[in-house]
Amino acid sequence: MITLSLCMIVKDEESVLARCLDSVKDCVDEIVIADTGSADRTKEIARRYTKHIYDFPWRDDFAAARNFALSKTSGDYWLWLDADDCLSPEHAEKLVALKSVLETQSPDMVMCLYDTAFDEEGAPLTTFYRERIMKRSADFCWVGRVHECVAPRGKIVQADMHVFHLSSDKPRGARNLHIYQKWAAEETLGSRDLFYYGRELFYNRLYTEAEAILRAMLRCDGWHVNQIEACKILALCYAEQSKSEQAKQALLQSFLYGLPRAGVCCELAKLFQRDNKLQEAAFWYETARACRDHSAEGDFESPECRTYVPLVELTCCYYALGQTEKALFFHKEAERLFPNRPAVQFNRTFFEKARLL
Repeated sequence: MITLSLCMIVKDEESVLARCLDSVKDCVDEIVIADTGSADRTKEIARRYTKHIYDFPWRDDFAAARNFALSKTSGDYWLWLDADDCLSPEHAEKLVALKSVLETQSPDMVMCLYDTAFDEEGAPLTTFYRERIMKRSADFCWVGRVHECVAPRGKIVQADMHVFHLSSDKPRGARNLHIYQKWAAEETLGSRDLFYYGRELFYNRLYTEAEAILRAMLRCDGWHVNQIEACKILALCYAEQSKSEQAKQALLQSFLYGLPRAGVCCELAKLFQRDNKLQEAAFWYETARACRDHSAEGDFESPECRTYVPLVELTCCYYALGQTEKALFFHKEAERLFPNRPAVQFNRTFFEKARLL
């Protein structure tokens, strides 16, 4: 029988660790946890689930910590989770079923879906594939001091199993940004690391610095998914500084790297909407609806950019343009798919008061 090890790194995760381990403990044959300096009850909670708990002195390098934990596993395959991740009962069953795939197909890597943001009804807002299960004998290792990853290679299988990233209340502040700043001062960053560095700068509202890093990233050869996302983040930097035309140019540049993404089209539409160019805005929202799902390519996919967002905004655009029938068409479609959303309910009340419904 194929054996599967769960491999984790943790620090001060007492509020979420049990939730994570309860969701997966019956699906794996071994749990290995590396603690990087907890000052709370994290290790005490971990001991309820495993004896394989190790201390690893933190040195601003997530890959180093994960590789240490990986070195302590003994299963045929290993699976990674963060403490604020969990599996639903449905997807825990899918993980158990995956063992037969590991047995019969012997993949080197299994890519699974990662849901990292949720709406008020619990539906995922952002979903993308990530490397999740690796064959131990293939000698994979983590790379990157922060936003670390395992580079895909060998025989890869995509599985319909979701991991839910529910986050936690633990403050992280500018930790990731500080790691990147220190790292960039010590060595030249590659395309992927420049992308994530630029994104951290954007998150910390350092827009000018983010622009410089993201432009440098786009001058490098890199993964098309990161290039497209870098264009979108660069556009957001410009938009935050009221540089509308530069923001549009950055978004249009993304088309050099692949087919239009719904998220990019929605951002273009918003810019035209702010400039009161509603016909142009409507064009880009309709284009967003026509975009296909690129999550299988590893995109940071937001399904709502193909559904909810354009439907609600097309309702507003066409009503403002005096095209009431079109506005009602898109409202009814939004109401069919998202009847409980506040914006949809607001529009319904508005149309009812205007005696249009």
